[in-house]
Amino acid sequence: MAASHSSRAVLAAGTRPAQAPPSVGGWQACAVPLACALALALAGPWWSDYLSGLVVKTMILAIFALSLQLLVGGTGLVSLGHAAFMGLGAYAAALAAAREASLPAMLGWALLASGGYALPVGLLSLRTRGIYFIMVTLAFAQMAYFVFHDTGIAGGSDGLYLMARPAWGAIDLESPQTRYYVVLAALVLVYAFLARLRLSRLGAALAGIRVNEQRMRAAGLTTYWYKLAAFVLAGMLAGVAGFLLAVRDAVVNPELLSWHHSGEVLLMVILGGLGSLRGAVLGTVAFVALKEVVSTHAIVGPLADHWQLSLGLAIIVLVALLPRGLMGLAGRPGRNPRKEAGHG
Repeated sequence: MAASHSSRAVLAAGTRPAQAPPSVGGWQACAVPLACALALALAGPWWSDYLSGLVVKTMILAIFALSLQLLVGGTGLVSLGHAAFMGLGAYAAALAAAREASLPAMLGWALLASGGYALPVGLLSLRTRGIYFIMVTLAFAQMAYFVFHDTGIAGGSDGLYLMARPAWGAIDLESPQTRYYVVLAALVLVYAFLARLRLSRLGAALAGIRVNEQRMRAAGLTTYWYKLAAFVLAGMLAGVAGFLLAVRDAVVNPELLSWHHSGEVLLMVILGGLGSLRGAVLGTVAFVALKEVVSTHAIVGPLADHWQLSLGLAIIVLVALLPRGLMGLAGRPGRNPRKEAGHG
């Protein structure tokens, strides 16, 4: 009884900042994402085909990065197998499209597949810690990759093509402009969901686990189930990104599950700043923009032939100069875990 009372006290303490009146920083935390979303919505009709495609790709990857931020920045769990959930969501959407090219059906199957795989992976991998957790998640992701790559399931190494993009009422995703606004809406909803999650009891518990899991256990909290909930939620959100990628490209292949995608999205989160939703989005924008610059001959000349080397060196320099990520440029003197639990 005493342990249960202590647990409730810890959770109540973790949510106190969320109940306080919004500060100037709190209003800015809401205003900046809303202003960016509004700017993207207004600029949609004016993008060129190339820029529109690049922005859509960036927004999808931002959803992917936000899903990993829930684990890495929100719970303190570093995963190197997150791409498996994105890839499974994409494959599930493509397989569903062969039977019924309906947006709700394809999205539902993507969520079911990514969340269904995240559940057993989380049940097993969360029994380990540190480097062992990283290696177990990587092993599960590679196992899923080789199942699709080395067998005849879902087209083998050639992947699958979508015969038709989904439609739902007046929403027809065959239109590039419609796809743009659907992806933008998905990004806004995922961001809003995670921002609201941080203000909830679950968000307060995850923030406490990230800061000091042992203390949360001493207070009577069963941290394993909270971490499992975060793991499954993160997997399902990655499945949303996979669904959108399948719709955008009209093709899926095993490379979506490859470990290097897990590494890239982890770099996006670190580059933007751990523990910040805005940092995950900003890190994605910076990573995609940097990748485009170093791989474009018109900008860097012959160095574009070795863009992987240039990209790696640039990221090393950025991480060394910005240990708190790009969000550290905002001038915050240090991280306040309790405050970050309530603001993005």
